[in-house]
Amino acid sequence: MENFTYSWPTKIIFGKTTENEVGEHVGGKCLLHYGTGSIKKTGLYDKIVASLKKSNIDFVELGGVVPNPKIELVREGIELCKKENVGFILAVGGGSVIDSAKAIAAGVYYDGDPWDFFEKQLPVEKALPIGVVLTIPAAGSEASSGNGCMVLAVGMAGSEASAASVISTSTRKIGMYGDVLRPKFAIMNPELTFTLPKFQTACGIADMMAHIIERYFTNTRDVDLTDKLCEATLRSILKNAKIVMDDPNDYAARAEIMWASTIAHQGFLGNGREEDWASHKIEHELSAQYNITHGAGLAVIIPAWMKYVYKHDEKRFGQFAKEVFGKQTAMEGIEALKQFFREIGLPTSLKDMDIDDGKFEEMSRLAIRKDHIGNFVKLKPEDVLEIYEIAL
Repeated sequence: MENFTYSWPTKIIFGKTTENEVGEHVGGKCLLHYGTGSIKKTGLYDKIVASLKKSNIDFVELGGVVPNPKIELVREGIELCKKENVGFILAVGGGSVIDSAKAIAAGVYYDGDPWDFFEKQLPVEKALPIGVVLTIPAAGSEASSGNGCMVLAVGMAGSEASAASVISTSTRKIGMYGDVLRPKFAIMNPELTFTLPKFQTACGIADMMAHIIERYFTNTRDVDLTDKLCEATLRSILKNAKIVMDDPNDYAARAEIMWASTIAHQGFLGNGREEDWASHKIEHELSAQYNITHGAGLAVIIPAWMKYVYKHDEKRFGQFAKEVFGKQTAMEGIEALKQFFREIGLPTSLKDMDIDDGKFEEMSRLAIRKDHIGNFVKLKPEDVLEIYEIAL
């Protein structure tokens, strides 16, 4: 086990009707940040506003966050926060809304363009405090230190991205990170997920499983405790995912899935172990180029990555197969994962999403931001290209 320092300052307020308490936790005038209108259709917006007013919290609002959120709205949010002297950001939604809020929170204290945090990987040293009302369990952004799902549309000149020109003909998807980005609180009511479409629920399940898998496959030895925590969390997701897909209003199963999404990505399962994250970077190029749902892309890329690297440590893959799926061999475990994704309605090949090999070489090059990606097996562009071909 490696040395580690761990702190989890996010306060979790979990359970039925907890969204009605949000005003009690917001610190000062806030930006109410949300998506394209679903919170108004469900009545959640009215509950949030009523709670803020009850606690005498002034607010301004900015909706319009879309899946794979764009840098343009981040810039708009930064200017709004500065103009209105906002001191807190309240993100109501899923990972896209939270990630957008994190970028705004960092950008308020930065004199340059917020794109710099992504392209130049600048450290985030100061940010507005953030609170969350979670509506989609998937990304784990409600309690993590990262902003991992920003799609930033930028002009491309040769192989280099230009931060100054925003052009929709080419996109990059890059994360930024910093402990100051961890939300101060997360309100999590599983009832708010009852109305999620089955496909969106399934994509969230794939996303949270991928967050565990990225930590589970490690070269670090003597990490038995976190191995078992990862395996148990994956088994719980498998069990409750099937219940939720059959009965979307099963509160107990929804609660298990929602809590698992947070546990999967708040850092606890990675303590003391080297993590990988190659699959996420490979998928980011897919969702950036084709605007597919992140979880759907991961359902295709994760098994393809596994098939490419499993011989590096066949014993660990055998352990995954046995402890998570009750299978005997590494390949049986990989196939069981793929079959599970298929059963909950997710694509299991790029052809399922009408994606061909036309951009494979470009995406393979863009996925490698430095010398390589991944730690379990260090991947070069030619390796990424083979993984895309397996996923096809």
